[in-house]
Amino acid sequence: MNKITLLLLAVSALAARAADSPRPNILWLVNEDHGPHVGAYGDSYAITPTFDALAARGLRYEHCWSNAPVCAPARTTLICGLYAISTGGEHMRSMVPFPKGKQMYPQLLRAAGYYCTNNAKEDYNLKEPGNVWDESSKKAHWKNRPAGAPFMAVFNSEKSHESKLRVRPHKQVHDPAKVRVPAYHPDTPEVRQDWAQYYDTVTAADADAGARLKELEDAGLTEDTIVFYYADHGSGMPGNKRWPLERGLEVPLIVYIPEKFKELRPPEYKAGGVSNRLVSFVDFAPTLCSLAGFQPPDWMQGYAFLGKYTAALQPFIYGYRGRMDERVDCVRSLTDGRYVYARNFRPDKIYGQHINYMWQTPTTGVWEAMFKAGQLNEAQSAFWKTKPPEELYDLEADRDEVKNLAASPEHRATLEKLRAALRKNEARILDVGLLPEGEMHRRSAGKSPYDMAREPGKFPFARIYETAELASALDPSATDALINAVSDADSGVRYWAVMGLEMRGAEAVKAGHDALVKALDDDSPDVRITAAEALGRFGIEADLARVLPLLGLLADWKTNDVFTTMAALNSIAALDEKAAPLAATIAAFPKTGPAPDGRFKEYVPRLLEELRERFPAKTGEKP
Repeated sequence: MNKITLLLLAVSALAARAADSPRPNILWLVNEDHGPHVGAYGDSYAITPTFDALAARGLRYEHCWSNAPVCAPARTTLICGLYAISTGGEHMRSMVPFPKGKQMYPQLLRAAGYYCTNNAKEDYNLKEPGNVWDESSKKAHWKNRPAGAPFMAVFNSEKSHESKLRVRPHKQVHDPAKVRVPAYHPDTPEVRQDWAQYYDTVTAADADAGARLKELEDAGLTEDTIVFYYADHGSGMPGNKRWPLERGLEVPLIVYIPEKFKELRPPEYKAGGVSNRLVSFVDFAPTLCSLAGFQPPDWMQGYAFLGKYTAALQPFIYGYRGRMDERVDCVRSLTDGRYVYARNFRPDKIYGQHINYMWQTPTTGVWEAMFKAGQLNEAQSAFWKTKPPEELYDLEADRDEVKNLAASPEHRATLEKLRAALRKNEARILDVGLLPEGEMHRRSAGKSPYDMAREPGKFPFARIYETAELASALDPSATDALINAVSDADSGVRYWAVMGLEMRGAEAVKAGHDALVKALDDDSPDVRITAAEALGRFGIEADLARVLPLLGLLADWKTNDVFTTMAALNSIAALDEKAAPLAATIAAFPKTGPAPDGRFKEYVPRLLEELRERFPAKTGEKP
């Protein structure tokens, strides 16, 4: 009998013993792309009567993070109680196998006798391990449950999604003149319009939630149902969405627990109350188990914050950013409720990497144009510059996170405490996202990245993390150690060693020149690509003549996997005008190719489109 069967039998047995006592229904009202821009959170500009009324009779959480600042990896974390960087599912619209012997939370609740429905967004980066929901569709509803069965129902409103805030024409509800423009945005009519329209979309989502609560009331189930209201990540505005600081990760969370189930309430629960407990999406699945009456599985990485099996308070919550659509990045973050710390493992990348979808919002284009024209102040310009290795912000003094305290002597102890906490959690969960995406898939072929990382000898986490820290710290004194690490037995270590030399620029590339040339023949395509980018950007003229053909070969989707192709195209883009001789080659590249899942297929065409615009091939030019 396998582990899944044993666990589900145990859950079913617990449910049978609890059958004589009433169990709560659970209703999740989920909005897309909005932070705590809600009246109940003190935002006087917001028009959110439903959420405000729910908060007046329930509990509002002051500190809730979505773990990831974009939908797919955030929902991937929600569905299983495992960090997406632990399962390998943190990259936007990716797909990885589900860990062996584990389940998504609806499967556990269904085994406990719950009727589970999702209306309707899933968007998981993990392959579903069997039948997950009783129904998942736009018709899914708790009303369809068998007689007597408790339900767990999710209703997702798309009214506040990023795409809605840029729809024109638009009937304005909020006055753009009354918008509070954050310190990182320029104060322009376009920015004010987008922020005002964003608030309009939140009001529309509030109305959707009101309709769902009315259904519950009309059915006489209000006092039998625990209600959660939250959003899937922070605001959809540029500089918020996709960024793992407070402004991209903070979401509203309001929970109503009827008097009938007061034993499931936390000690701080009262009508109109506020909880300062730190919670995040990784905690939601174990909390559901606890509310349903059974102990969360010990493999879950989150902590229940409600119910019979409520865990101890946690000192930190964590965030992460991996690949965002077609652009590669690697950021890890955490907060203790006051300070936010971010570790940028790719400080060579600017915050505002070009992502096709983000540029459809008017604010993005205006913001970028003003930067290029030299019309922005320091806080507004930061988005268009490379990142520091570390960031530290005091939310009490700097709500917009524009004053980096990482170099402040007075905050040194705080920085070191949060840095150590990040390391500890990374080691606890085994962050496979420190591997290049293609390397992660190749290394875990035939199994999940989560399971691969727990096989002896397959993922030397401590060595990889140490090298990634060394590489991204940008300390010039580490150059010799990085040169030595280019010869390490593990390709993940070699990748970070080569990356560390490139991120240090010309002097480090010159010092490590021989090691980088040798790395052009490495077994790992990610090491080869990174070495080629380093030599192409900072090497001698003879290096460029060698690396351009290599990148051209590795960027061809006909002969390479989608991960190698994406990595090579991103490196070609990083070479900027030095890549111009590849114009004809780029023009000849196919827009289709092999991929392990259809979710990967849109990114290569986007990269090719941008490169072809940047480097138009001349008529008659041959690749």
